[in-house]
Amino acid sequence: MAVMLDVKNLGISFGGLRAVNGFDLKIEKGELYGLIGPNGAGKTTVFNLLTGVYKPNEGCVMLDGQDITGKSTIEINKAGIARTFQNIRLFKDMSVLDNVKAGLHNHYKYSTLAGIFRTPSFRRTETEMNERAIELLKVFDLDGEVDYLASNLPYGKQRKLEIARALATEPKLLLLDEPAAGMNPNETQELMDTIHFVRDNFHMTILLIEHDMRLVSGICEELTVLNFGEVLAQGKTAEVLNNPQVITAYLGE
Repeated sequence: MAVMLDVKNLGISFGGLRAVNGFDLKIEKGELYGLIGPNGAGKTTVFNLLTGVYKPNEGCVMLDGQDITGKSTIEINKAGIARTFQNIRLFKDMSVLDNVKAGLHNHYKYSTLAGIFRTPSFRRTETEMNERAIELLKVFDLDGEVDYLASNLPYGKQRKLEIARALATEPKLLLLDEPAAGMNPNETQELMDTIHFVRDNFHMTILLIEHDMRLVSGICEELTVLNFGEVLAQGKTAEVLNNPQVITAYLGE
């Protein structure tokens, strides 16, 4: 299979602290890949390096054959990476529909004057965006709450809305930072089904950080384990989770 993400020797330091060191990762197109490790291992820092929040001190990041190393967050999003965050980041004073439409603006353009005067082309674009946003919301069973404020959604649905908004940017690679955090077992199972649906129906490549080992073992085909900013283990999920070093450093912490 073709490679979607190829990361080589990625590293960053903050002051005297080496947060990520010599990080390598290769993910094939259409793969569901997990990144796990103890708290403070550097997982979110890796996500921040991949999405342009931080610029690496060394290393290379290739997305679908394109070098995106050190590019801005906007450039990286346009190249095809979207993400969610460990702490949900929604436009909470905007409607559910408008949150998803915010993600669509990379693909729908109109002038300021067209918006002010609500020209026919503006109205056509708005109609298309509304229809596309509602299609995405249906995937997450949120189409009945399009007019709700995002802040008024239950926690689990806010998580889903954040994923829907990320998908609206039409990414090649979706990064999910602890998507099951704060969810009960039923919500976690529903999330697992949704992630599978997104991968299969959107032809999406997915990389997720997660502490819920039931979710990790249930959906991830391969894993990388980080510890103190370095790769501790890498490979097929079952093999990694049975690695004595992983059990000592992470599962048995």
